[in-house]
Amino acid sequence: MTPRRIAILGSTGSIGLNTLKVVDQNPGRFQVMALTACNNFKLLEKQIKKYKPRHVAVGETGLAYFKKIGTKGVKFYPVRDSEQIASLKEIDTVIIAMRSAGALMPFLAAVRAGKTVAPANKEALVMAGQLIMKEALVHHAQIIPIDSEQSAIFQCLDGQKSPVKSVHLTASGGPLRKVASKNFKHMTIKDILCHPRWKMGPKITVDSATLMNKGFEIIEAKHLFNLSHDQINVLIHPQAIIHSMVEFADGCLLAQLGATDMRLPIQYALTYPQRLPTGIKPPDFAALGELTFESPDMKKFPALGLAFEAALRGGTQPAVLNAVDEEVVEAFLAGKINFLSIYKVIEKVIGRHTIVENPSLAQIIHADEWARQETKSILRML
Repeated sequence: MTPRRIAILGSTGSIGLNTLKVVDQNPGRFQVMALTACNNFKLLEKQIKKYKPRHVAVGETGLAYFKKIGTKGVKFYPVRDSEQIASLKEIDTVIIAMRSAGALMPFLAAVRAGKTVAPANKEALVMAGQLIMKEALVHHAQIIPIDSEQSAIFQCLDGQKSPVKSVHLTASGGPLRKVASKNFKHMTIKDILCHPRWKMGPKITVDSATLMNKGFEIIEAKHLFNLSHDQINVLIHPQAIIHSMVEFADGCLLAQLGATDMRLPIQYALTYPQRLPTGIKPPDFAALGELTFESPDMKKFPALGLAFEAALRGGTQPAVLNAVDEEVVEAFLAGKINFLSIYKVIEKVIGRHTIVENPSLAQIIHADEWARQETKSILRML
């Protein structure tokens, strides 16, 4: 059996670490050809020693460190040049585990090189989903999402020939599901980062609290599965056992269920169309007793409405939404603004944006840069 040659862009984050667990679980099936990381070069060093990649991209401090210690057999790149790694001929599958808008160019490079691309990153598809999917079609690239909700939809659609009536994205509800909106102004950073189901990075945990994370998934699903915005619904499902559902014209629904463990969608993406043992126990339904659902409160969580509007309007609106969210969440985590200011700043910047329809890559990048500058200007005035 010839091992699948993989690149993990963002190997020191939670998705990257779980991907390497999948590699360890399946000896001989994968060859780690490339790793990238931004700042955590000490952990990256351990990964290099264990997996012996031929190509590594890392931040400036890491580059200086590896140059000093002299790592043999590895070609190093600045992390800003990760797209070079994503398009290497010797790589079959690229795992996009990088966070934020910085994943856009590597994602596009992998697609244009005709790779199998397994994205856990939402931002690239939110910013430029139409462009990415067009390029994937032209270059015969396959996109198999790792994000658990998109993976669930992908699995439910596998082998289906009937058109989709609608999809139902499930959400745990985040740390604020049971908190009254009148108390949001009192929420501390510690409160917001205490997610009831998932252990994630700070940025995505804040997005889970605002439900912007689910909003981004609406835009993501629209592009991945060629849906209109009104074919996408959101359901709050606190047990996080059903990861998403697909409804067909006859009224039947297919759902993907499983434990809340990211190794499941990661391994599925890496071994598709095969399914291999994971060692992960399925849910104990008798112990669970019940699975519950509720509609999201759009007034309590206005980020969902902003995302639905961005999905409807399209063009550069989603790129602007993503850019503003990145900037305001960073400001919140730095203690510069309170939780409620996240919504206020996003709405203000969105209201000032003039949408460019069917944007080029250059126009998407310009919209991203404009939104960040506009956001920073507003933040300075708060």
